[in-house]
Amino acid sequence: MVVRPFRALRPTKDKVSLIAAKPYDVVTEEMARAVAQKNPYTFYKVSRPEINFDHPVDTHDPEVLKTGRTHLEWLMEKGYVIEEERPVFLIYRQYWQDHVQTGIFATFSVDEYIQNKIKKHELTRKDKEDERALHVKVVRAHTGPVFLMYKSQPDVDQIIMRNAKGEPEYDFVDESGVRHVVWVVRDEKEIETIAKAFEKMDAFYIADGHHRAAAAVRAAIDFRNENPKYTGDEEYNYFLAALFPHNQLKILDYNRVVKDLNGNSEYVFLNKVSEKFNLEKIVGTYKPERKHTIGMYLSNTWYKLEPKYGTYDSEDVIASLDVSILQNNLLEPILGIENPRTDKRIDFVGGILGIEELIRLVDSKEFKVAFALYPTSINDLLKVADEGKIMPPKSTWFEPKLKSGIVVHLI
Repeated sequence: MVVRPFRALRPTKDKVSLIAAKPYDVVTEEMARAVAQKNPYTFYKVSRPEINFDHPVDTHDPEVLKTGRTHLEWLMEKGYVIEEERPVFLIYRQYWQDHVQTGIFATFSVDEYIQNKIKKHELTRKDKEDERALHVKVVRAHTGPVFLMYKSQPDVDQIIMRNAKGEPEYDFVDESGVRHVVWVVRDEKEIETIAKAFEKMDAFYIADGHHRAAAAVRAAIDFRNENPKYTGDEEYNYFLAALFPHNQLKILDYNRVVKDLNGNSEYVFLNKVSEKFNLEKIVGTYKPERKHTIGMYLSNTWYKLEPKYGTYDSEDVIASLDVSILQNNLLEPILGIENPRTDKRIDFVGGILGIEELIRLVDSKEFKVAFALYPTSINDLLKVADEGKIMPPKSTWFEPKLKSGIVVHLI
Protein backbone atom coordinates (compact mmCIF):
# COMPACT_ATOMS: atom_id res chain seq x y z
CA MET A 1 0.00 0.00 0.00
CA VAL A 2 1.13 3.52 -0.83
CA VAL A 3 1.66 6.00 1.99
CA ARG A 4 3.16 9.05 0.35
CA PRO A 5 4.80 12.14 1.90
CA PHE A 6 3.71 15.53 0.57
CA ARG A 7 4.49 19.23 0.81
CA ALA A 8 2.02 20.00 3.55
CA LEU A 9 0.40 23.42 3.69
CA ARG A 10 -0.22 24.13 7.36
CA PRO A 11 -0.81 26.97 9.82
CA THR A 12 1.84 28.73 11.84
CA LYS A 13 1.94 27.71 15.48
CA ASP A 14 0.22 30.86 16.68
CA LYS A 15 -2.68 30.50 14.23
CA VAL A 16 -3.36 26.76 14.18
CA SER A 17 -6.04 26.81 16.89
CA LEU A 18 -7.82 29.69 15.10
CA ILE A 19 -7.66 28.13 11.64
CA ALA A 20 -8.47 24.50 12.52
CA ALA A 21 -12.15 23.62 12.15
CA LYS A 22 -14.46 20.66 12.41
CA PRO A 23 -15.15 18.62 9.26
CA TYR A 24 -17.45 20.51 6.88
CA ASP A 25 -20.17 17.86 7.14
CA VAL A 26 -20.63 17.85 10.92
CA VAL A 27 -21.54 21.53 11.22
CA THR A 28 -24.47 23.44 9.82
CA GLU A 29 -24.08 26.60 7.78
CA GLU A 30 -25.40 28.57 10.76
CA MET A 31 -22.78 27.07 13.07
CA ALA A 32 -19.98 27.84 10.61
CA ARG A 33 -21.25 31.42 10.17
CA ALA A 34 -21.32 31.98 13.92
CA VAL A 35 -17.66 30.95 14.19
CA ALA A 36 -16.63 33.08 11.18
CA GLN A 37 -18.28 36.19 12.63
CA LYS A 38 -15.91 36.02 15.60
CA ASN A 39 -12.88 34.45 13.92
CA PRO A 40 -11.69 35.76 10.52
CA TYR A 41 -9.07 32.99 10.21
CA THR A 42 -11.41 30.01 10.48
CA PHE A 43 -11.03 27.27 7.89
CA TYR A 44 -14.81 27.18 7.48
CA LYS A 45 -14.30 30.03 5.00
CA VAL A 46 -12.47 27.49 2.85
CA SER A 47 -14.44 24.31 3.56
CA ARG A 48 -17.87 25.99 3.71
CA PRO A 49 -17.44 28.92 1.26
CA GLU A 50 -21.16 29.71 1.25
CA ILE A 51 -20.59 31.49 4.56
CA ASN A 52 -18.56 34.11 2.70
CA PHE A 53 -21.87 35.52 1.43
CA ASP A 54 -24.55 37.33 3.40
CA HIS A 55 -27.38 35.82 1.34
CA PRO A 56 -28.37 32.28 0.27
CA VAL A 57 -26.18 30.88 -2.52
CA ASP A 58 -25.84 27.70 -4.55
CA THR A 59 -23.06 25.58 -3.05
CA HIS A 60 -22.49 24.04 -6.50
CA ASP A 61 -21.75 27.45 -8.04
CA PRO A 62 -18.05 27.71 -8.99
CA GLU A 63 -18.13 31.44 -8.20
CA VAL A 64 -19.13 30.57 -4.63
CA LEU A 65 -16.42 27.93 -4.37
CA LYS A 66 -13.80 30.37 -5.68
CA THR A 67 -14.20 32.38 -2.48
CA GLY A 68 -12.89 29.32 -0.62
CA ARG A 69 -9.78 29.44 -2.76
CA THR A 70 -9.56 33.21 -2.20
CA HIS A 71 -9.56 32.75 1.56
CA LEU A 72 -6.90 30.03 1.30
CA GLU A 73 -4.74 32.36 -0.80
CA TRP A 74 -5.27 35.15 1.75
CA LEU A 75 -4.01 32.86 4.51
CA MET A 76 -0.97 32.04 2.35
CA GLU A 77 -0.23 35.65 1.39
CA LYS A 78 -0.42 36.81 5.00
CA GLY A 79 1.91 34.02 6.10
CA TYR A 80 -0.70 32.48 8.38
CA VAL A 81 -0.15 29.16 6.59
CA ILE A 82 3.14 27.90 5.18
CA GLU A 83 4.07 25.15 2.74
CA GLU A 84 6.81 22.65 3.54
CA GLU A 85 9.80 22.95 1.22
CA ARG A 86 10.03 19.17 0.78
CA PRO A 87 7.58 16.28 1.16
CA VAL A 88 6.98 15.31 4.79
CA PHE A 89 4.82 13.10 6.97
CA LEU A 90 3.04 14.46 10.01
CA ILE A 91 2.36 12.37 13.09
CA TYR A 92 -1.06 13.22 14.51
CA ARG A 93 -2.14 12.43 18.08
CA GLN A 94 -5.54 13.15 19.57
CA TYR A 95 -6.52 13.07 23.24
CA TRP A 96 -10.21 12.93 24.09
CA GLN A 97 -11.39 12.19 27.63
CA ASP A 98 -9.44 9.02 28.52
CA HIS A 99 -8.86 8.02 24.89
CA VAL A 100 -5.65 8.50 22.87
CA GLN A 101 -5.03 7.69 19.19
CA THR A 102 -1.89 8.28 17.16
CA GLY A 103 -1.72 8.18 13.38
CA ILE A 104 -0.09 9.82 10.40
CA PHE A 105 -1.06 12.51 7.89
CA ALA A 106 -0.05 11.45 4.38
CA THR A 107 -1.43 11.22 0.86
CA PHE A 108 -2.95 8.07 -0.57
CA SER A 109 -3.38 6.54 -3.99
CA VAL A 110 -6.49 7.27 -6.04
CA ASP A 111 -5.75 4.07 -7.99
CA GLU A 112 -5.70 1.97 -4.84
CA TYR A 113 -9.12 3.40 -3.97
CA ILE A 114 -10.40 2.50 -7.46
CA GLN A 115 -8.94 -1.01 -7.08
CA ASN A 116 -10.75 -1.34 -3.73
CA LYS A 117 -7.49 -1.72 -1.84
CA ILE A 118 -8.81 1.22 0.18
CA LYS A 119 -11.98 -0.46 1.37
CA LYS A 120 -15.36 1.14 2.04
CA HIS A 121 -18.28 0.22 4.26
CA GLU A 122 -20.79 2.96 3.39
CA LEU A 123 -22.74 4.05 0.34
CA THR A 124 -22.22 7.60 -0.91
CA ARG A 125 -24.72 10.01 -2.42
CA LYS A 126 -23.98 11.33 -5.89
CA ASP A 127 -25.14 14.88 -5.07
CA LYS A 128 -22.73 15.10 -2.14
CA GLU A 129 -19.93 13.61 -4.25
CA ASP A 130 -20.64 16.17 -7.00
CA GLU A 131 -20.46 19.09 -4.58
CA ARG A 132 -17.20 18.07 -2.91
CA ALA A 133 -15.52 16.99 -6.16
CA LEU A 134 -16.24 20.45 -7.57
CA HIS A 135 -14.89 21.97 -4.35
CA VAL A 136 -11.62 20.03 -4.81
CA LYS A 137 -11.33 21.16 -8.44
CA VAL A 138 -12.06 24.84 -7.85
CA VAL A 139 -10.11 25.25 -4.60
CA ARG A 140 -7.30 23.09 -6.08
CA ALA A 141 -6.74 21.40 -2.75
CA HIS A 142 -7.81 18.56 -0.52
CA THR A 143 -9.00 20.59 2.43
CA GLY A 144 -10.50 17.89 4.65
CA PRO A 145 -8.59 14.68 5.46
CA VAL A 146 -10.22 11.30 5.00
CA PHE A 147 -10.15 9.16 8.16
CA LEU A 148 -8.39 5.86 7.34
CA MET A 149 -7.34 2.88 9.42
CA TYR A 150 -5.12 -0.15 8.98
CA LYS A 151 -5.05 -3.47 10.76
CA SER A 152 -2.58 -2.79 13.53
CA GLN A 153 0.90 -4.27 13.20
CA PRO A 154 3.22 -3.72 16.20
CA ASP A 155 6.33 -3.03 14.11
CA VAL A 156 4.52 -0.39 12.04
CA ASP A 157 2.85 1.13 15.10
CA GLN A 158 6.24 1.45 16.79
CA ILE A 159 7.69 3.36 13.84
CA ILE A 160 4.90 5.91 14.11
CA MET A 161 5.22 6.13 17.89
CA ARG A 162 8.97 6.76 17.81
CA ASN A 163 8.35 9.81 15.63
CA ALA A 164 5.83 11.17 18.14
CA LYS A 165 8.53 12.42 20.48
CA GLY A 166 10.27 15.67 21.22
CA GLU A 167 8.88 19.15 20.81
CA PRO A 168 5.68 18.97 18.73
CA GLU A 169 4.87 21.45 15.99
CA TYR A 170 1.34 21.89 17.38
CA ASP A 171 -0.24 21.21 20.74
CA PHE A 172 -3.63 22.77 21.32
CA VAL A 173 -7.08 22.00 22.72
CA ASP A 174 -10.10 22.71 20.54
CA GLU A 175 -13.59 23.95 21.40
CA SER A 176 -14.77 20.36 22.05
CA GLY A 177 -12.02 19.64 24.56
CA VAL A 178 -10.00 17.48 22.17
CA ARG A 179 -6.25 17.94 22.39
CA HIS A 180 -4.39 17.83 19.05
CA VAL A 181 -0.63 17.24 18.92
CA VAL A 182 1.35 17.16 15.66
CA TRP A 183 4.98 16.35 14.88
CA VAL A 184 6.50 16.98 11.42
CA VAL A 185 8.74 14.20 10.08
CA ARG A 186 11.36 15.75 7.79
CA ASP A 187 14.20 13.25 8.14
CA GLU A 188 14.50 11.52 4.76
CA LYS A 189 15.53 8.17 6.26
CA GLU A 190 12.55 8.15 8.58
CA ILE A 191 10.25 9.13 5.72
CA GLU A 192 11.57 6.22 3.67
CA THR A 193 11.22 3.84 6.63
CA ILE A 194 7.63 4.86 7.21
CA ALA A 195 6.68 4.50 3.54
CA LYS A 196 8.30 1.06 3.29
CA ALA A 197 6.62 -0.13 6.48
CA PHE A 198 3.21 0.23 4.86
CA GLU A 199 4.17 -1.24 1.47
CA LYS A 200 3.66 -4.80 2.70
CA MET A 201 0.05 -4.20 3.77
CA ASP A 202 -2.82 -5.46 1.63
CA ALA A 203 -5.47 -2.87 2.41
CA PHE A 204 -6.54 0.27 4.20
CA TYR A 205 -10.07 0.97 5.41
CA ILE A 206 -12.16 4.13 5.42
CA ALA A 207 -13.33 4.79 8.96
CA ASP A 208 -15.00 8.13 8.21
CA GLY A 209 -15.11 10.46 5.23
CA HIS A 210 -16.48 8.25 2.45
CA HIS A 211 -17.75 11.30 0.55
CA ARG A 212 -14.42 13.12 0.89
CA ALA A 213 -12.60 10.10 -0.53
CA ALA A 214 -15.08 9.54 -3.36
CA ALA A 215 -15.00 13.24 -4.25
CA ALA A 216 -11.19 13.29 -4.36
CA VAL A 217 -11.23 10.32 -6.73
CA ARG A 218 -13.94 11.87 -8.90
CA ALA A 219 -11.90 15.08 -9.15
CA ALA A 220 -8.75 13.10 -10.02
CA ILE A 221 -10.56 11.31 -12.83
CA ASP A 222 -11.73 14.67 -14.21
CA PHE A 223 -8.20 16.06 -14.04
CA ARG A 224 -6.89 12.98 -15.83
CA ASN A 225 -9.48 13.34 -18.58
CA GLU A 226 -8.42 16.95 -19.02
CA ASN A 227 -4.77 15.86 -19.21
CA PRO A 228 -4.55 12.60 -21.24
CA LYS A 229 -0.75 12.66 -20.94
CA TYR A 230 -0.80 12.56 -17.14
CA THR A 231 2.07 10.59 -15.62
CA GLY A 232 0.51 9.49 -12.34
CA ASP A 233 2.88 11.65 -10.32
CA GLU A 234 0.58 14.68 -10.33
CA GLU A 235 -0.68 15.67 -6.90
CA TYR A 236 -4.31 15.05 -7.84
CA ASN A 237 -3.51 11.33 -8.11
CA TYR A 238 -3.22 11.26 -4.32
CA PHE A 239 -5.66 12.42 -1.64
CA LEU A 240 -5.14 13.65 1.90
CA ALA A 241 -5.93 11.36 4.82
CA ALA A 242 -4.99 10.57 8.40
CA LEU A 243 -4.22 6.88 8.93
CA PHE A 244 -4.55 5.17 12.32
CA PRO A 245 -4.13 1.60 13.62
CA HIS A 246 -7.56 0.01 14.06
CA ASN A 247 -7.04 -0.95 17.70
CA GLN A 248 -6.62 2.67 18.77
CA LEU A 249 -9.93 3.91 17.34
CA LYS A 250 -13.15 4.47 19.21
CA ILE A 251 -16.65 3.97 17.81
CA LEU A 252 -19.54 5.46 19.75
CA ASP A 253 -23.16 4.37 19.63
CA TYR A 254 -25.39 5.78 16.88
CA ASN A 255 -28.94 5.95 18.20
CA ARG A 256 -32.42 6.35 16.71
CA VAL A 257 -35.49 8.42 17.55
CA VAL A 258 -38.89 8.02 15.88
CA LYS A 259 -41.71 10.56 15.79
CA ASP A 260 -44.72 8.22 16.19
CA LEU A 261 -45.79 4.62 16.76
CA ASN A 262 -47.21 4.17 13.25
CA GLY A 263 -50.81 4.20 14.46
CA ASN A 264 -50.24 1.71 17.29
CA SER A 265 -51.28 2.38 20.84
CA GLU A 266 -48.46 1.98 23.36
CA TYR A 267 -50.04 -1.26 24.60
CA VAL A 268 -50.25 -2.74 21.11
CA PHE A 269 -46.77 -1.49 20.24
CA LEU A 270 -45.21 -3.13 23.28
CA ASN A 271 -47.01 -6.38 22.54
CA LYS A 272 -45.69 -6.37 18.96
CA VAL A 273 -42.17 -5.63 20.17
CA SER A 274 -42.34 -8.52 22.64
CA GLU A 275 -42.99 -10.96 19.77
CA LYS A 276 -39.40 -10.51 18.53
CA PHE A 277 -37.61 -9.27 21.63
CA ASN A 278 -37.41 -10.21 25.28
CA LEU A 279 -38.71 -7.05 26.88
CA GLU A 280 -37.67 -5.95 30.36
CA LYS A 281 -38.82 -2.75 32.06
CA ILE A 282 -35.90 -0.95 33.68
CA VAL A 283 -35.95 1.23 36.78
CA GLY A 284 -33.95 4.35 35.97
CA THR A 285 -31.90 4.93 32.81
CA TYR A 286 -30.66 2.09 30.64
CA LYS A 287 -27.64 2.12 28.35
CA PRO A 288 -26.84 -1.11 26.45
CA GLU A 289 -23.93 -2.92 28.10
CA ARG A 290 -23.08 -5.39 25.35
CA LYS A 291 -23.85 -6.42 21.77
CA HIS A 292 -27.42 -7.63 21.19
CA THR A 293 -28.89 -5.47 23.92
CA ILE A 294 -30.97 -2.45 22.88
CA GLY A 295 -32.41 0.29 25.06
CA MET A 296 -35.87 1.71 24.32
CA TYR A 297 -37.28 4.87 25.91
CA LEU A 298 -41.05 5.37 25.77
CA SER A 299 -43.30 7.51 27.99
CA ASN A 300 -40.71 8.17 30.72
CA THR A 301 -39.78 4.49 30.91
CA TRP A 302 -36.71 2.57 29.77
CA TYR A 303 -36.91 -0.97 28.46
CA LYS A 304 -34.15 -3.48 27.75
CA LEU A 305 -34.65 -5.36 24.47
CA GLU A 306 -32.86 -8.61 23.64
CA PRO A 307 -33.61 -10.27 20.28
CA LYS A 308 -35.18 -13.71 20.55
CA TYR A 309 -33.54 -16.78 19.08
CA GLY A 310 -34.14 -17.09 15.36
CA THR A 311 -34.90 -13.43 14.73
CA TYR A 312 -31.60 -12.87 12.93
CA ASP A 313 -28.88 -14.84 11.17
CA SER A 314 -25.93 -14.97 13.55
CA GLU A 315 -23.63 -16.14 10.73
CA ASP A 316 -24.30 -13.08 8.58
CA VAL A 317 -22.11 -10.11 9.56
CA ILE A 318 -24.68 -7.55 8.36
CA ALA A 319 -27.83 -9.28 9.63
CA SER A 320 -26.27 -9.80 13.08
CA LEU A 321 -25.46 -6.11 13.61
CA ASP A 322 -27.70 -4.52 16.23
CA VAL A 323 -28.69 -1.76 13.79
CA SER A 324 -29.92 -4.47 11.39
CA ILE A 325 -31.72 -6.43 14.10
CA LEU A 326 -33.55 -3.28 15.18
CA GLN A 327 -34.39 -2.29 11.60
CA ASN A 328 -35.53 -5.73 10.45
CA ASN A 329 -37.53 -6.71 13.54
CA LEU A 330 -38.96 -3.42 14.77
CA LEU A 331 -38.43 -0.26 12.78
CA GLU A 332 -39.68 -1.66 9.47
CA PRO A 333 -42.34 -4.24 10.42
CA ILE A 334 -43.83 -2.38 13.39
CA LEU A 335 -43.08 1.32 12.81
CA GLY A 336 -43.25 1.17 9.00
CA ILE A 337 -39.80 2.68 8.41
CA GLU A 338 -38.72 0.87 5.26
CA ASN A 339 -35.88 3.18 4.26
CA PRO A 340 -34.19 4.94 7.19
CA ARG A 341 -32.08 6.95 4.73
CA THR A 342 -35.10 8.85 3.44
CA ASP A 343 -37.93 8.45 5.96
CA LYS A 344 -38.60 11.79 7.68
CA ARG A 345 -40.12 10.09 10.73
CA ILE A 346 -36.75 8.84 11.97
CA ASP A 347 -33.67 10.74 13.06
CA PHE A 348 -30.23 9.70 14.27
CA VAL A 349 -28.39 10.84 17.39
CA GLY A 350 -24.64 10.38 17.73
CA GLY A 351 -23.43 8.87 20.98
CA ILE A 352 -21.34 11.97 21.63
CA LEU A 353 -24.58 13.60 22.85
CA GLY A 354 -25.26 10.85 25.39
CA ILE A 355 -28.39 9.03 26.52
CA GLU A 356 -29.62 12.33 27.96
CA GLU A 357 -30.27 13.65 24.46
CA LEU A 358 -32.57 10.72 23.69
CA ILE A 359 -34.52 11.41 26.88
CA ARG A 360 -34.74 15.11 26.03
CA LEU A 361 -36.04 14.50 22.53
CA VAL A 362 -38.77 12.10 23.68
CA ASP A 363 -39.74 14.16 26.72
CA SER A 364 -40.06 17.23 24.49
CA LYS A 365 -42.81 15.35 22.56
CA GLU A 366 -40.92 16.00 19.31
CA PHE A 367 -40.31 12.25 19.17
CA LYS A 368 -42.35 9.40 20.59
CA VAL A 369 -39.75 6.68 21.13
CA ALA A 370 -35.96 6.39 21.25
CA PHE A 371 -33.61 3.45 20.78
CA ALA A 372 -30.14 3.28 22.33
CA LEU A 373 -27.67 0.92 20.64
CA TYR A 374 -24.41 -0.66 21.71
CA PRO A 375 -21.54 0.65 19.54
CA THR A 376 -20.66 -1.32 16.43
CA SER A 377 -17.26 -2.95 16.93
CA ILE A 378 -14.19 -2.16 14.84
CA ASN A 379 -13.85 -5.87 14.07
CA ASP A 380 -17.39 -6.02 12.68
CA LEU A 381 -16.66 -3.01 10.50
CA LEU A 382 -13.46 -4.59 9.17
CA LYS A 383 -15.30 -7.84 8.45
CA VAL A 384 -18.03 -5.99 6.54
CA ALA A 385 -15.42 -4.17 4.44
CA ASP A 386 -13.37 -7.32 3.82
CA GLU A 387 -16.50 -9.11 2.57
CA GLY A 388 -17.23 -6.20 0.23
CA LYS A 389 -20.51 -5.42 1.96
CA ILE A 390 -22.15 -2.18 3.04
CA MET A 391 -23.09 -1.23 6.59
CA PRO A 392 -26.66 -0.10 7.25
CA PRO A 393 -26.97 3.70 7.37
CA LYS A 394 -25.80 5.49 10.49
CA SER A 395 -24.04 2.46 11.97
CA THR A 396 -20.83 4.07 13.24
CA TRP A 397 -19.88 7.33 14.92
CA PHE A 398 -16.13 7.79 15.27
CA GLU A 399 -14.89 10.14 17.96
CA PRO A 400 -12.81 12.23 18.13
CA LYS A 401 -13.25 13.69 14.65
CA LEU A 402 -10.34 14.84 12.52
CA LYS A 403 -9.84 18.59 12.26
CA SER A 404 -9.72 20.34 8.91
CA GLY A 405 -7.16 23.07 8.33
CA ILE A 406 -4.37 21.54 10.40
CA VAL A 407 -2.91 20.35 7.12
CA VAL A 408 -3.91 20.92 3.49
CA HIS A 409 -2.80 19.11 0.35
CA LEU A 410 -2.45 21.49 -2.60
CA ILE A 411 -3.07 20.07 -6.07
